[in-house]
Amino acid sequence: MNIVVTGGAGFIGSSLIRHILTNTDMSVINVDKLTYAGNLDSIGVLSKNANYTFEQIDICKPSYLTNIFETYRPEAVMHLAAESHVDRSIDSPDEFILTNIMGTFNLLTQSRLYYETLNDEGKKNFRFHHISTDEVYGDLTGTHDL
Repeated sequence: MNIVVTGGAGFIGSSLIRHILTNTDMSVINVDKLTYAGNLDSIGVLSKNANYTFEQIDICKPSYLTNIFETYRPEAVMHLAAESHVDRSIDSPDEFILTNIMGTFNLLTQSRLYYETLNDEGKKNFRFHHISTDEVYGDLTGTHDL
């Protein structure tokens, strides 16, 4: 099974990748732009694992995402790439909008286009997971009855 993990050089993404590579036989394609939050050293020795591939790309570039889908034919996408430091959002709100909104939109669009090329079994098994923090999703306290 091929899994694309966006933001895989970040704190949560690298932990996820280490878990997958240590506990499964799945292949991981780590897609990360390597901004301030990305650190490939966080993958450690597992970066030499035969089931690991790193692709330095920006999810805001649809053609790069198309290439990822065509090359690796993933069965799952785990989307963790996000700008998530509130203090940085005050200084550079445009980066947050580009990555968190447009980047996610591009990834969803390219995932849908790829999904449409799959056979019935591939469609049945394909998964898209968006994982993030309250800094991306927002705080639910007081806004919803849970």
